[in-house]
Amino acid sequence: LRCCTAASLVTDGTDGPGGGASAAADERSLYIMRVVQIAVMCVLALTVVFGIFFLGCNLLIKSEGMINFLVKDRRPSKEVETVVVGPY
Repeated sequence: LRCCTAASLVTDGTDGPGGGASAAADERSLYIMRVVQIAVMCVLALTVVFGIFFLGCNLLIKSEGMINFLVKDRRPSKEVETVVVGPY
């Protein structure tokens, strides 16, 4: 009857010699594994955030250069102004 309860499953590992040490080692390894997972996720999240930030800055700089290039092309030349001013 004792083998079928959830409490006996938890306490059965600590009944034998050295059972408590193995449970503590398992708990510690789970804790270390969880901390490593959290650290990896933080590094990946920071990588994505900085990647998006630098990609956005790069696109902004390129778009400003394209806008300046287009504005420079649309500016009328001085020769056209002299032709327009000439007949008056």
